[in-house]
Amino acid sequence: MPAISQTVTGLSVWDGDLDRGPATLEWTDGRITAVTAVDAPPSEFSVIPGLIDTHVHLESSATPSTVDWMTWPLITPASERSLHVVAHARTAAASGVTTLRDLAGGDAQFAAARGLNAGLMPGPRLLVHGPVGMTAGHGDLFVPPHYPHRPPVADSPDECRKLVREWARAGADGIKIFTSGGVLSIGDKVGWRNQTNAEIAATVDEAHALGMLVAAHTHTAEGVDIALEFEVDSLEHGTGIQPRHWDTLLERNIPVAPTLLINDAIADRRIRVSDEAAEKARAVVAERDANFAGAGAAGIRFVLGTDANGIMVRFGDQLEELRLMKRAFDWTAERALQAGTSDAADALRLTGTTGRLQPGLGADFVVVRGRPWEDIDVLTAENIVAVVARGQLVAGAIPA
Repeated sequence: MPAISQTVTGLSVWDGDLDRGPATLEWTDGRITAVTAVDAPPSEFSVIPGLIDTHVHLESSATPSTVDWMTWPLITPASERSLHVVAHARTAAASGVTTLRDLAGGDAQFAAARGLNAGLMPGPRLLVHGPVGMTAGHGDLFVPPHYPHRPPVADSPDECRKLVREWARAGADGIKIFTSGGVLSIGDKVGWRNQTNAEIAATVDEAHALGMLVAAHTHTAEGVDIALEFEVDSLEHGTGIQPRHWDTLLERNIPVAPTLLINDAIADRRIRVSDEAAEKARAVVAERDANFAGAGAAGIRFVLGTDANGIMVRFGDQLEELRLMKRAFDWTAERALQAGTSDAADALRLTGTTGRLQPGLGADFVVVRGRPWEDIDVLTAENIVAVVARGQLVAGAIPA
């Protein structure tokens, strides 16, 4: 059958970089074919690129349940978990998030990503990073110590290289490492070293040799030191970033996902967490706020990354994260929106795929009431009129 061209016309278009004014956006087979200015009166609606969340965790129950969020992945088979991954991804898409990067992937996420990429169901783009961490490290401490089925870990440089290769063979888009402990993992300290320098060096070297990005979880200044020494591609959380790191971050243009909302929520106990997690989060938030002061004005490259898992941060809360980032870094609305669209795409090497409304890129966009590049507060779930991902309508209805 011949390809069918579709259009949205007469609405204001912000293309990820600039306000293009009233325009016609045309797409065919999931790709934008033209963005053409038109002579039209002002509209109450506008079109922006779909949002990109560079740090999520999709493998949790997508249904209301009394099952403990840490227990659920252990008692639910991967084939079933993959359906929940898709459900979370589609919920995110309905709120305008048309690209997600899962930073603790496995079989369930790989299966979901393959299904979405194959067009088996409408939904967002999904990238998956495989974790490479140590026994008793942050990634290992979500599993009870005597539970027999454990996620893979790596405890030598050779094991790190092997695990990177296994993730690459499984279809991972990148690798996640850990250069500090974490908030929600059980029994560790935020300041714990995770792996030796030799292990981290081997992981990063092997991942880069295979063309994969490396994202580094870090909450400490020492963790940032290590991540920068071995030339990772992004910092996740970045709590320990200090002014002495700014020059390197700026020179290399390294993106940082600040994950503001989740740590605030845990620290304030807005959701049910352990005393240990709440105490760790309060310390992380205090250090983060002190270290991030001035970072936005210095030009540190913060991009949208929420750590959303459907529990502490829901899929759809990305809209609130952007508002928090605007306030925290004293940004304009347009700068905040770039952090969740065009710059986030650039950070994930998706510049030629999505993140902007330009011919040749994917038809991933949101129709919203208002002009969020001028006032980010209008970017709410209630004001989202329609969402198109990969050229398919996934939520709402496009205005006539």
